[in-house]
Amino acid sequence: MADSESLETVTEHERILQEVESTDTACVGPTLRSVYDDQPNAHRRFMEKLDVRIRNHDREIEKMCNFHHQGFVDAITELLKVRADAKKLMGQVSDTNRRLQDAGREVTAQTQEVIRCRVQQRNMATTVEKLQLCIPVLEMYSKLKEQLESKRYYSALKTMEQLENMYIPRVSQYRFCQIMAETLPKLREEIKDISMSDLKDFLESIRKHSDKIGETAMRQAQQHRTFNSAVQKQVTLSCTKPLYGLNGRTSLHHNGLSPEEDDTDDEVLTAQDLVDFSPVYRCLHIYTVLGDRETFENYYRKQRKKQARLVLQPQSNMHETVEGYRRYFNQIVGFFVVEDHILHATRGLVTRAFTDELWNMALSKIIAVLRTHSSYCTDPDLVLELKNLIVIFADTLQGYGFPVNRLFDLLFEVRDQYNETLLKKWALVFREIFEQDNYSPIPVENEEEYKAVISRFPFHDAEIQKQQFPKKLPMSQSVPQIYAQVKEFIYASLKFSESLHRSWTEIDDMLRKSTNLLLTRTLSSCLQNLIKKPHIGLTELVQIIINTTHLEQACKYLEDFITNITNVSPETVHTTRLYGLSTFKDARHAAEGEIYTKLNQKIDEFIQLADYEWCMLESDGRASGYLMDLINFLRSTFQVFTHLPNNSNDHASMSGKVAQTACMSACKHLATSLMQMLLDSELKQVTMGAVQQFNLDVIQCELFASSEPVPGFQGDTLQLAFIDLRQLLDLFMVWDWSTYLADYGQPTSKYLRVNPSTALALLEKMKDTGKKNNIFSQFRKNDRDKQKLIETVVKQLRSLVNGMSQHS
Repeated sequence: MADSESLETVTEHERILQEVESTDTACVGPTLRSVYDDQPNAHRRFMEKLDVRIRNHDREIEKMCNFHHQGFVDAITELLKVRADAKKLMGQVSDTNRRLQDAGREVTAQTQEVIRCRVQQRNMATTVEKLQLCIPVLEMYSKLKEQLESKRYYSALKTMEQLENMYIPRVSQYRFCQIMAETLPKLREEIKDISMSDLKDFLESIRKHSDKIGETAMRQAQQHRTFNSAVQKQVTLSCTKPLYGLNGRTSLHHNGLSPEEDDTDDEVLTAQDLVDFSPVYRCLHIYTVLGDRETFENYYRKQRKKQARLVLQPQSNMHETVEGYRRYFNQIVGFFVVEDHILHATRGLVTRAFTDELWNMALSKIIAVLRTHSSYCTDPDLVLELKNLIVIFADTLQGYGFPVNRLFDLLFEVRDQYNETLLKKWALVFREIFEQDNYSPIPVENEEEYKAVISRFPFHDAEIQKQQFPKKLPMSQSVPQIYAQVKEFIYASLKFSESLHRSWTEIDDMLRKSTNLLLTRTLSSCLQNLIKKPHIGLTELVQIIINTTHLEQACKYLEDFITNITNVSPETVHTTRLYGLSTFKDARHAAEGEIYTKLNQKIDEFIQLADYEWCMLESDGRASGYLMDLINFLRSTFQVFTHLPNNSNDHASMSGKVAQTACMSACKHLATSLMQMLLDSELKQVTMGAVQQFNLDVIQCELFASSEPVPGFQGDTLQLAFIDLRQLLDLFMVWDWSTYLADYGQPTSKYLRVNPSTALALLEKMKDTGKKNNIFSQFRKNDRDKQKLIETVVKQLRSLVNGMSQHS
């Protein structure tokens, strides 16, 4: 066992020694540690083994040295031999080195210079390279400054964009580029501010120039209308495309224009000629480039809306002159011409919806303004000029695509206002004609004067035409003047209907309706006022009746006059007829009524002069003076009717009827007035002598009635007006009470027209007279009997009156 363990130990130590010999020195530690980890005293044996190994190696080294010693000696000997040569060589090398060093110093100096130059050259090349990168940036920035100075802001913004996106990024490491990059946003803001300032100046400019732009546009529109009218008269050609345009989209060139007109067209001003639009284009482009277009659009539209409201605000005295309206329309047209130009010259700055919204707002305001201010106009010429301005205004804006139907509808309202002013004007004309008329037939001395009258008025009368000169026409001088003025009114009314784009049927209807208003309202009112004037006497009233008859007959000629103007047949279904017939009939009736009224008033004036002595015992034996004056007045008055033109026509028959009615009315009124005088409640006493005197006056009235003061009465028709008075007076004069009481209520009664209450009232006046005035009547048997009879009759009359009241 001991031998085997010894053998294993030796083998192990051998292995460790091999490892020590073959292993790197750094890794010997673990190998040597295993020596100490084995059996006790193993390291002693290992050391012994190691010593043995070392001695073995020493012996091998010694053997090898002994083997190579001769070669070493030989090498040393050879080395000693070359020692002298090495010294010699060293000297040569040192000398060569010294000489080389001396020569190298100059080379080194030149080499350093070359190196320095090379460095400079490299630096210069680098500098040039960097400068080549920087120079375009600086050039662009210089270009930017020039563009800003020359106010080419849109180009400046493009230059900024190139600087930021292309140039500055290449040299962003340099400080000047950083400063430049920081400056660009500020420049952009400056450009925005400057552009906005330019835009404000532009807005102010177009506000100032709107009047001129609108004036030019409306003048061209008017020239276009005039040209079209001329063309339509010369050739059957209608131009539907607007030939005028301030936005440069249309022109006045037309194949029908003469060279002179073409030359004129070349000088037509456009919106660009009057206003510089570049600020708005520039500002739009700038804000578009800056990505803030929406802000610009909103600002522009807001400002234009404000300007629109200012433009639409009229001056308070605009209605006083046509120039006020013209300036108002010019400004509005100028505003919308500019908007139309902006609409077509820019993309989206304003839209059609925006302009339509502005126009609708403006149209409502315009219509309201014109309604208000036109109502203040009292001059028809001013209203007519306003209408022409509205038509040109509408045509101008219609040429730019704005709807104007509401303006033409407004013209119908203005037309009514125009007709009202015409009616007021013609009322003054008619009033002046009536004031200057002498209300006597027109005298004509010769054929020329006769033709002069019938050329102004359609008068045709065969009987008068056959008469020799000098002669008189039945109407007064106001008739042809009125007829001529009605025609002038139709012409004036027609002027308003021109250029309204209405059919001739509608124009015909307008003319007839306005003429009807003139006849039925204005002329009728003037006639009624004329008839009511105090200074118009019976002669004038008779002449007015004759005049209205002639004017009535002339109405058919007025209808023909309108038909000739409009070429619309009067047989058309919806054609309005003239109402002159009723107008002049009403005037005649009013004149007739005024004749009756004035006659009655005159009769009342004479009646007021009556001064009866109601207590007189006997009559004077002759009629009262006031009554004779009254009858003489009536005779002379009715001679006016009998001296009217005595030709067999409607005038004579008309005058005869008026005279008969007037005469009958006068007699009835006279009879009624006399009856009222006799039965006046304030009259307490009436004597028989007063009744006899009153009877004499009634006899004169009856004689006047029977003398046929107006021809045409049948039998005693006129005398019947006094029948009530006659029967009453006869009853008292004859004192035929027995007959009256016996026949009362019988159709054949002699006193059928005597009312019991009337007889009773008069009888009581006579009874009181008998009591108070006849002091000694009680001593006279006849008087006593008469008083008793009166009392008896009074009782019977009272019973009749009471019976009538109970029966009723």
